[in-house]
Amino acid sequence: MRVLAGHSQLRPASGSVNCRTRQNVAPFKIAAQRRAWATKPCPDSAVSRHGPSTIVRAVAEAVDQKSETGGLAVYDVDPQLRDFSDHLDYRWNQFQSVKGNIENAVGSLEDFSKGYEYLGFTRKDGKTIYREWAPGAKAAALIGDFNGWEPYWMNKDEWGVWSIELPDKEDGTPQIPHNSRVKIRLQSWGDWWCDRVPAWIKYATIPEGEMGAKYNGVYWDPPRGEKHLWRNRRPKRPQSLRIYEAHVGMSGEDEKVSTYAEFRDNVLPRIAKQGYTAIQLMAIQEHAYYASFGYHVTNPFAVSSRSGTPEELKSLVDAAHGLGLVVLLDVVHSHISSNADDGLAGFDLGQGQEANYFRSGEAGYHKLWDSRCLNYGHWEVQRYLLSNLRYWLEEFQFDGFRFDGVTSMLYQHHGINTAFSGHYHEYFGPQADVDACVYLMMANEVIHETHPDAITIAEDVSGMPTLCRPVQEGGLGFDYRLNMAIPDTWIRLLKEVRDEDWGMMDLVNALCNRRYTEKTVAYAESHDQALVGDKTIAMWLFDAEMYTNMSTLNEATAVTERGMSLHKMIRMVTMALGGEGWLNFMGNEFGHPEWLDFPREGNEWSHKHCRCAGISSPNHTLLTAIVCELCACASSATANDLVYHTQSVCAHLGTPIEPLTLGYVHMAHAIRAMQNVSAPAM
Repeated sequence: MRVLAGHSQLRPASGSVNCRTRQNVAPFKIAAQRRAWATKPCPDSAVSRHGPSTIVRAVAEAVDQKSETGGLAVYDVDPQLRDFSDHLDYRWNQFQSVKGNIENAVGSLEDFSKGYEYLGFTRKDGKTIYREWAPGAKAAALIGDFNGWEPYWMNKDEWGVWSIELPDKEDGTPQIPHNSRVKIRLQSWGDWWCDRVPAWIKYATIPEGEMGAKYNGVYWDPPRGEKHLWRNRRPKRPQSLRIYEAHVGMSGEDEKVSTYAEFRDNVLPRIAKQGYTAIQLMAIQEHAYYASFGYHVTNPFAVSSRSGTPEELKSLVDAAHGLGLVVLLDVVHSHISSNADDGLAGFDLGQGQEANYFRSGEAGYHKLWDSRCLNYGHWEVQRYLLSNLRYWLEEFQFDGFRFDGVTSMLYQHHGINTAFSGHYHEYFGPQADVDACVYLMMANEVIHETHPDAITIAEDVSGMPTLCRPVQEGGLGFDYRLNMAIPDTWIRLLKEVRDEDWGMMDLVNALCNRRYTEKTVAYAESHDQALVGDKTIAMWLFDAEMYTNMSTLNEATAVTERGMSLHKMIRMVTMALGGEGWLNFMGNEFGHPEWLDFPREGNEWSHKHCRCAGISSPNHTLLTAIVCELCACASSATANDLVYHTQSVCAHLGTPIEPLTLGYVHMAHAIRAMQNVSAPAM
């Protein structure tokens, strides 16, 4: 459990809920692994030359949903799953049933996921139309700047959808002006009244300079001349996924919230130059609590207004595409902020879960995150969430998603007080949340049908089998999972084990500990380690000398020499062995020296530690510039290129090149070349 110091809201590291005992996945036993390979022969190019103890990257082609020997095709990929066929077959049948009901009623998942074209604010035939699903309300009215906050009463249909049509004015302009404030006023069946931000709102703001103020919904429909015009096509899915994880608000050097325009102009070119192929944007969905890192979402369809407008975010994505970068959204569908006044939670007026976005009772509340749990089995919730994904794909041209907190979705217990050992009975049975699994299957199907090159990544700490197998096989359909155990492994070694006592085979096993045929994104550290209360790898290695002895103009100390060697090697070995993709959090590539601490009452609302000093123009007289330069070329250069580059960088900075590092460059690229076999397309 990771706690934001001084905050009342708690958030586990990367969505994990049991960091002390968490494991990424228990790999197959050798016998089971051999059976799996025997079932689907492995190409010679994928076989390790280092013997059977090395877990090699799996290569398998997506097959039909039916196995050659009967049942789902995932049983051919992993024969052990047959022991749990009752559960997996039930899950598959539920998926087929839910999808079939949608298709019978609406026509297709594609049409179902276009809810934003019907609900919320839309324009048609010279009218502004507003529709809101609020079955728990006895009466509803639209209020806002446009009508002096006097209620315009709405009508309710048999499905609990309230609506109102506003004809344009005589001069042809809409009754609701662009960029004006709006809310919906609701009367509960208990006869109390409340004002809420519309559930499908595309933009929400607070009065500038007011800390703790409630958000207002904003009607966003810019005139033609103010709308962003797309200039660049989406890049193809990269063969080598190298992700730069970034938070726009803290991406600048000044003590303020940075903007989408500043990120576009100052940070994007640097990301592309360093050789990354993708950026993953955090905290884009609107969230009232800045210090939640964007994970306590209040308005899922709204662009975070702290950094700018929807059009400015579109400009950022467009510019990234022009640089050849795919853009992933860190999407939060695992829970919703408890904020009622300005969030989706406000539509819970006490009605039961049959007419609610959220589950009833304890099932509807996440006690560790102080947030609301969604009712994944409900038709309107499915429409809302699937449309949310479609909206970000279509309207903002995002190229995929990193799904946050997937472990919490997969299980009724949300992973709380659960140490996953890798035994299959932990994943399949009454503890599994089949409704959530069915939703994730539909989500991946919608995403990949809408944009075939889209990328989906699951943040799952449990290691659930089938998570990253295609939906047509009976899997959940993700392209990658995050290897969340690797950062814990490095931190444990740095904290508890002397350098000379590191076990190389233990380290290799930890880095290779991932499921057969399911692709993984590896990383040495992410935003979790950068938060106040924790330490980045650089801080563990250099500690106080980060502030005094990092200049190449001074003689290196034993601490800085050790730190530089390990900082480079940790990244190199993780990139080589840790998975089929690579992720780096903003600033870690040059050993960002300071922690991250959001503005809060405890630090007098300071932005001093909520920024990324040096990101736009790293100081090349610092030793950390070596790490930055090496990271820029490591994933795309040949071994000889790396040796030459390492030598030239060290010569330029006047620092010695360690023979161990030089040898490791060769070793890492030899391993990488050996494993460079593309995993199956999904």
